[in-house]
Amino acid sequence: MIYKGQKTSQISFPLGGIGSGCIGLSGNGRLVDWEIFNRPNKNSLNGFSHFAIKAEKGGHLIDARVMQGDLHAPYTGSSVGQYHGFGFGPARETMAGLPNFKDLQFNGEFPIAELSFRDPSFPGKVKLKAFNPFIPLNERDSSMPAAFFEIEVENRGRSRIDYTVALTVKNPNPEGKCVNHLQKDGRFSILKLDSSEAASEKEPALGDISIATDAAKSSCQEYWFRGGWFDNLGVFWRDFISPGRIKTRKYPADEKSNGNDHGTMAAHFTVAPGGTGRARFILSWNFPIFQNYWNPQKCGCSGGSCDTGPSNSWKNYYATIFKDSADTSAYGLKNWDRLSQETMLFKDALFSSSLPSEAIDAISANISILKTPTSIRLEDGSFYGFEGCSANSGCCEGSCTHVWNYAYAMPFLFPALERSMRDLDYKYNLSEEGAMPFRLQLPVGRERSKFRPCVDGQFGGVIKVYREWKISGDTGWMRKLWPAVKKSIEFAWSEKNEDLWDPEKKGVITGRQHHTLDVELFGANAWLSGFYLAALKAGSEMAEACGEPGTAREYLEIFAKGKNFVDEKLFNGEYYSQKIDIRDKSLLKSFGDAEKYYWNEEHKEIKYQILDGCGIDQVLAQWHANLCGLGEIFDGPKTRKALKSIYKYNFRKSFREFANFCRLYALKDEAGTMMFSWPDGKYKPVIPMTYAEETMHGFEYQAAIHMIMEGMVKEGRELVKAVRDRYDGERRNPWNEIECGSNYARSMASYALLNAFSGFSYNLAKGEIGFNPQKGMRTPVKFFWSLGSGWGTVGISKNRISLKVLYGELKLKKFTLPDTFAASSDRKVFINGKRINAVRFTGSCVEFTGDAIVKKGGELLIS
Repeated sequence: MIYKGQKTSQISFPLGGIGSGCIGLSGNGRLVDWEIFNRPNKNSLNGFSHFAIKAEKGGHLIDARVMQGDLHAPYTGSSVGQYHGFGFGPARETMAGLPNFKDLQFNGEFPIAELSFRDPSFPGKVKLKAFNPFIPLNERDSSMPAAFFEIEVENRGRSRIDYTVALTVKNPNPEGKCVNHLQKDGRFSILKLDSSEAASEKEPALGDISIATDAAKSSCQEYWFRGGWFDNLGVFWRDFISPGRIKTRKYPADEKSNGNDHGTMAAHFTVAPGGTGRARFILSWNFPIFQNYWNPQKCGCSGGSCDTGPSNSWKNYYATIFKDSADTSAYGLKNWDRLSQETMLFKDALFSSSLPSEAIDAISANISILKTPTSIRLEDGSFYGFEGCSANSGCCEGSCTHVWNYAYAMPFLFPALERSMRDLDYKYNLSEEGAMPFRLQLPVGRERSKFRPCVDGQFGGVIKVYREWKISGDTGWMRKLWPAVKKSIEFAWSEKNEDLWDPEKKGVITGRQHHTLDVELFGANAWLSGFYLAALKAGSEMAEACGEPGTAREYLEIFAKGKNFVDEKLFNGEYYSQKIDIRDKSLLKSFGDAEKYYWNEEHKEIKYQILDGCGIDQVLAQWHANLCGLGEIFDGPKTRKALKSIYKYNFRKSFREFANFCRLYALKDEAGTMMFSWPDGKYKPVIPMTYAEETMHGFEYQAAIHMIMEGMVKEGRELVKAVRDRYDGERRNPWNEIECGSNYARSMASYALLNAFSGFSYNLAKGEIGFNPQKGMRTPVKFFWSLGSGWGTVGISKNRISLKVLYGELKLKKFTLPDTFAASSDRKVFINGKRINAVRFTGSCVEFTGDAIVKKGGELLIS
């Protein structure tokens, strides 16, 4: 995860909390992408915000420079404007005009970034460590609106050197409303860049930023010099390179700001020869009012908005925890050691996993999505997500059910937040008839979307409730949702279902089928019918747990009929295809406006169908079933043949000679896996399925992971590597996988690589957990794991299994052993070194006659 030179040019490493926005740390050390104002803000700067460092000896300056590497070309300018931008050179705010470090190395192991700076003229080796707390199961601390920085300087000279590290930030409030003031909180120095007015629904952009340090010696310049032209930066640099502490400067409170006020906080320390000095900074923010700017509710008046109209604003969750940014900074400094240690504990556990490098890269890079503006936390802490981010707005609202289906990171790392998504959907987004629109509207409680439900989103929700039940073990929670979940399943055959999904309870979806590719299929297909079958099977198990054996039996009977049809009628010998006559216009007549949108009169075909194509998601439901412990949805051998066909027909090692009419996510000699292919001899519709030629990463990951689960490890790894090779820091940002916008949620499918390689199984409702690593992995192996009550690592060797709980606790009744680890009455079981005799070995399992509880710091050992 080390990047140098041109491989740092596209990097923006997100630093922020879940649902709190973030600031990007660029590949050369700049502070970029200021996305803290309750919306995306790509390619943005906040004035001259930066870190700088100077070295002095005996009261004389040795050297001073900004803590950045070289600015990457082009140097003509990049924005559009009068007297700046293209044709005027790089923006001055990049700080590229000041001395910087010649050599830089960026080590990114999310959630921690480390930059190393060196320059022949600077007396010392400088490192910057940056993070935001990322502690699985601790969603409160992991949602802090702050970026944490620790600067370390090693003095490699022969004399004592005095170092100063300074963080400068611009007050982003509008002209005339900026107020900067220094405050002390015990041993902490906090510079708060405030607004003279409080944020409100009418002015939600107002808020505050704080710079804080716990340095024993610090100084502060509350305001940069106010002037015209280039005055402020020039005077600041003159002040900074002057020996000693930075000059103080204040302006009267009644003097109107010019909208370009900056403030600087500096830490001072002396380092002996061969020694190391450190300084800590927290940059925090508080912009408490979140406003629905993308789809606001309209009032009934003729103008469309008025003071008495419906509210379109709410308070950020973090603003209910911290009164302002200074409060956040003080909390962060007081708890720095714990927050840092627990974040590092998670990072080390994850990166110690016995995974191929491309797998750990994909997992770690994409959990960063939770820390970007894709993620929102509502006032009560509930989670809400966009699909991704446009340059300055969320891209595709609504915690979109069919996109978030693929996102497997949050269910395991922050399961309470994932359950909150289910709570919101089944409380606010399900109609009386049982239809669930796939976009939840904000503020919650407003009128639901009137667009039709989608098959994969509707039934994916059922699968996710089943998954959350097993991850959390909270049967009471599942039972509360069950009436709504049941209604959503039975919508398939409801008379109110105008799209006629399965009116005769055949177990196959054959009507009008909206889906994640934004159009509709007509006719039976394994992709969407698979979601229905998995929902029926999950529903059957939940019904049984809710005391409804009759419902459970009915669902399984429908499932059996549907499974038989899909396996027998839709498999063509190589893969699953769609059963439809696309030349039969009459298929559209039962569905209102379908003929208008889907009939291609010139070519006499129904548009946007698969027909005999090989789709990347054809056995997606089996992927979900494998990950959730649902068992077989499709025939096993046919599933493996389908996956082999996806690799054979959809994976390309180069796109140089390929015609792609859609969005461009793989170019030239890059490799990738297409959404659809039509092998030689198979008819490709004139206007085929949307996005057919694209390589969308979440889809690529699920196919790759499914291959690995089915023993196609080499092929699966190749698909994963193809994606991550495209995100090498030079062509694309490693911490921003794109689809419909940046930081796209579907890429969190990559987290399931961990489950695939470790063979992780779980059911906390029954107190069960197990591991069965992929065949061919050399022991000993080690894996990170996480569930609703705790997380830790498991180490597996030929004759020993060690499960450690690093956070929380784990209550067990059964532990399923790997295939290579034979159960035997000669085996011994220990918890924290104490032998447990109340166990029995049955087949491949260790069963405990009572609850075996492994607490934080504890170990379950089987030998």
